[in-house]
Amino acid sequence: MSETTPPPEGDKPEGDKKKKGCGCAAIVLVVLVIAAIAGGGDGDKAASPGDATSQSVQVETQDQATETPTATATAATSSPKPVKAVAAANASGTAKKGTAAASGVAKKGTAAAALAELPVKGRAPKTGYSRDQFGQAWADVDRNGCDTRNDILRRDLVNKSYEAGTGDCKVLSGDLPDPYTGRNIRFQRGPHSSAVQIDHVVALSNAWQTGAQKLSSDSREAFANDPLNLLAVDGPTNEAKGDGDAATWLPSNKRFRCSYVARQVAVKKKYHLWVTSAEHDAIAGILSGCPGQTLPTSAAIPAVKAHANAPHSKKPAVTHKANRRTAPAKRHSATSEATKRHKKSGSKEKGGSSGRTVHGGAFCSSEGSQGVSKSGTTLTCKVAKDGRLRWKK
Repeated sequence: MSETTPPPEGDKPEGDKKKKGCGCAAIVLVVLVIAAIAGGGDGDKAASPGDATSQSVQVETQDQATETPTATATAATSSPKPVKAVAAANASGTAKKGTAAASGVAKKGTAAAALAELPVKGRAPKTGYSRDQFGQAWADVDRNGCDTRNDILRRDLVNKSYEAGTGDCKVLSGDLPDPYTGRNIRFQRGPHSSAVQIDHVVALSNAWQTGAQKLSSDSREAFANDPLNLLAVDGPTNEAKGDGDAATWLPSNKRFRCSYVARQVAVKKKYHLWVTSAEHDAIAGILSGCPGQTLPTSAAIPAVKAHANAPHSKKPAVTHKANRRTAPAKRHSATSEATKRHKKSGSKEKGGSSGRTVHGGAFCSSEGSQGVSKSGTTLTCKVAKDGRLRWKK
């Protein structure tokens, strides 16, 4: 009986070899996967936020390299959304902070703080308004011997010259650094003196419609002659402004706008006037660009030359030792001369229409007095459109 000798070990069939090889490879792969999972878990626990971000970026990069074009496009489209949302949230937060800062308590002494205190109401009817409601035009309310117009010219003009004998009161010429246009304007008293005009920063009719009609006549006269509310400006620009408020008119010189609206606020606060909603918003808009703009409280008028000598500043003489009563201080020469001129012209005009010949449109000095033109027409001394007293029908 013949025996079949088994083949040597190295001569086993190839099928068996392949089966064994695959099994070993599978075992090794499983071991590696388990080790990787265990190692990855420990690594995540110890990883810092920066490492996690770096790994996330690497995984995103690998995923983008292996994903289909459609998936890549979808990821590219959707990934910026969180960034936009954060940016929008930040912008919203910044806007809220800005709004809170703007609507918060403004610094004391600023125009913005004063604006917040002004009442906001609708404009009242203009019924009953006339220039006469604010007293005599350019009255000498401070009793310094100069009318208000000359006071403002003396304050705002440079390189001035004066009429002799007026105590540096009556301005004959000068240069105006115009705040409304930023230009330099030459003033020369005479036919072209209207090139420089005196503007009421808060117009009289605007004041009338925002509370001035409730003021006393004396308060309205003070308002119309208050240096705080008056500026020497370019004539045509003043005429273009009319009675506009901040909502309808602002100076073309943008550098002056903060000062301009701050002065309007100061005047309205001083005389207890209100602002309209549109006016309030316009002023607030300007002041938002200059939140530290201070509120002007005065606009002093320089003293006339006669005041510099101040004869009445000396100690008054004692007229009676028993009761120590003092004699009234002597008035300065400029005031005395102005008073004499006024009385002289007034005495002529008080004669009414009897024999006094006047010319229509000419200047007059005593409001309400009457005269007769050459044609026999009775004329009355009234305030004209330019704010000065003239003979009119």
